[in-house]
Amino acid sequence: MRRHRRPSRALIIVLGVASFALCVAAGAQALTDDPGAIWTLQGENASLSTGKVTDRFYTNGVRLGWISPIGGGPAALQNLGHGLLGDVQQRFSMDVSQQIYTPIATRLRLPVPTDRPYAGVLMANFGLLADTANRRTQLGLGVGVIGPSALGMQTQNGFHGVIGQGSNLGWARQIGNEPLLQFTASRTWRLPLGTIGGLEIDALPNLSVGVGNLRLYGQGGVTMRLGRGLNADFGVARLLPGLSGGDAYLPTDFAWYVFFGANGQAVGRDITLDGNDFVAGASVRRLPLLAEAQAGFAVMAWGMRLSYTHVVQTQQFQHQHGGLHQLGSLALSARF
Repeated sequence: MRRHRRPSRALIIVLGVASFALCVAAGAQALTDDPGAIWTLQGENASLSTGKVTDRFYTNGVRLGWISPIGGGPAALQNLGHGLLGDVQQRFSMDVSQQIYTPIATRLRLPVPTDRPYAGVLMANFGLLADTANRRTQLGLGVGVIGPSALGMQTQNGFHGVIGQGSNLGWARQIGNEPLLQFTASRTWRLPLGTIGGLEIDALPNLSVGVGNLRLYGQGGVTMRLGRGLNADFGVARLLPGLSGGDAYLPTDFAWYVFFGANGQAVGRDITLDGNDFVAGASVRRLPLLAEAQAGFAVMAWGMRLSYTHVVQTQQFQHQHGGLHQLGSLALSARF
């Protein structure tokens, strides 16, 4: 029987204190008012980065999100945000996401015990986004499920049937059904660094934490950008736990930038690697530290934002083969 590896109490305390610190108010000049709501459709896939239809590790993610105009959302949530964060401009967000994980050897009915387990994660996420002139705070609560009820097998093998690729055969051994509850908090600072040849330069330091039975982690990173109209957003969106600037952006005639960044995560638990909490089953030995590098571009015009991010990740578990893991993240947002 598999022995469960529990995160230390010290790590839980540190992440809890960090999440509280991210919520502490600090007065600053507010942004321009924005009455527009924004819809976002985002896909992440290992094939986007390589051009090859290959399933391995974090192989696919998809998200449909909506974010309210400034000042929108339930009054109780707005009051809570102002109580925690002070004089900020707030938006309320909702999205639904699915993430799929597989081993490398997807043609085996009995997966290799030291390879990443099959897992599907289906989440509904509710958030509060609060901006000042050069700071963005994001608070989120996610509820969902891991296991067969997340429909990972149906999504992946159904798509493979459409494109004429064979089914992955080991889904019968996926991580079992378990309800998920996840709290996240993130803060991004926008630091203008001047201009070069008429192009703006800035840095986006970020601190994030996640506490829940999906993942327990702390993350720090920074993104550097070069382009025009950098004050329109706080960087591109990623599915969590990626380094994300969020879905909200201000209306602009035309803005663009290229970017590169890096982040590091300290991971106390990840159910997609550690396995179910209450029953024995598939799992691998998770590594406690993860690093990512990412680069890409964003273009904003006609009320829309298009972005692409190429991500390179270090190994997440012992005996992980195949070198650095790569994936692409493509997002299209539109204002209504």
